[in-house]
Amino acid sequence: MAQVLEFKLPDLGEGLTEAEIVRWLVAVGDVVAVDQPVVEVETAKAMVEVPCPYGGVVTARYGEEGTELPVGAPLITVAVGSPDSVGPAGETAAEAEGSGNVLVGYGTQAPARRRRRVRAQLTAANGTAANGTAANGTAPAAPAPVPPRAPAPTPAPVAPEPPAPSGPVPVISPLVRKLARDNGVDLHALRGTGPDGLILRADVEAALRVEATAPAPAPAPTVAHPEATRIPLKGVRGAVAEKLSRSRREIPDATCWVDADATELLQARAAMNAAGATKISLVALLARICAAALARFPELNSYVDTEAREVVRLPGVHLGFAAQTERGLVVPVVRDADTRDAESLTAEFARLTEAARAGRLTPGELTGGTFTLNNYGVFGVDGSTPIINHPEAAMLGVGRIVPKPWVHEGELAVRQVVQLSLTFDHRVCDGGTAGGFLRYVADCVEQPAVLLRTV
Repeated sequence: MAQVLEFKLPDLGEGLTEAEIVRWLVAVGDVVAVDQPVVEVETAKAMVEVPCPYGGVVTARYGEEGTELPVGAPLITVAVGSPDSVGPAGETAAEAEGSGNVLVGYGTQAPARRRRRVRAQLTAANGTAANGTAANGTAPAAPAPVPPRAPAPTPAPVAPEPPAPSGPVPVISPLVRKLARDNGVDLHALRGTGPDGLILRADVEAALRVEATAPAPAPAPTVAHPEATRIPLKGVRGAVAEKLSRSRREIPDATCWVDADATELLQARAAMNAAGATKISLVALLARICAAALARFPELNSYVDTEAREVVRLPGVHLGFAAQTERGLVVPVVRDADTRDAESLTAEFARLTEAARAGRLTPGELTGGTFTLNNYGVFGVDGSTPIINHPEAAMLGVGRIVPKPWVHEGELAVRQVVQLSLTFDHRVCDGGTAGGFLRYVADCVEQPAVLLRTV
């Protein structure tokens, strides 16, 4: 006899609490194997195919394409244990104790037994059964009447004190906590609408709307635009909006910039590409320069722990770089950039860029950066004031490289000039450190031999 099991949207890691259904990969009535992908979802980090830990027949799907579901919400139900629910190895889902193909927060072990609901029933002390029959088969005697109690004296009314909050608040998302804290919403007073009482962003926003219904001065007339197009801030766009807004709210940033003569850097790259089979990218050389500069100025390879009121300096350089895709701006991370040579950096930049454009980046490839390199020169602009990628401490911006008049060796010449800008968290260092970092980067761009002398 088949057993119907419910598969819920798993925890996809990195603090993600919701995902949007992009495409169903199975239909009701389809036979699925253990660990077969059943749905493609989009999180704030990446596109993910979600595998089902059960093998059997799909009996129901929850949510249409485009629907946003919280973690823990039902995705599908699968009938297992029938002859049709046989996995690729011949075992049923009930027999398969786990495939090892797991996402964060769930596995493919056998599902936990459901709790049986127990209905409270009054039984006599002599062993009366639940149906009202005594254990020896005879009907129980009628209970003796209970004499009424004398009414207790009524104490003087005392104003009750509000109960102190106790127990953990069912909130997973730090963004929800932040939203509640910034707007003075008591999470203990909310009833979550998510699975098992989980408090969602919508619950906090609903509480804020209730507060907003209090009488207020009439707003000034606004011009209606019925033809306007409204685009939801969700998915990658929503995550970027939240992160940039948080950066502006929390980080006291400052920006400094300098023009540099990149002629010799381009010549050095051309010589390297002429000598070797592997073509070295310009961004790889800039990454080498960033890693060397961070070794000299480690204050900028850090973040601020606001709760502990500490600056946390990080031992390795995990270099993020801005990549524009059809889904929006993403920042893939090159792990251990300070230990890689130019060829390794070129290959990793290419791999991550291709994965970003195809929407295949994993949450792990989009998080954990310690410093960001933003080459906005590819958009044909000279300069910018980058917004720091929270919670990092700095970002280096690189404009386009264009021929400009430049004084070289005492004479006016046409040189390849680039503008470099550094936005930094003023809590981790002062202008002297930031200026020293940027000047060292400019020196390496103008004279690549400086880099060879210091690494």
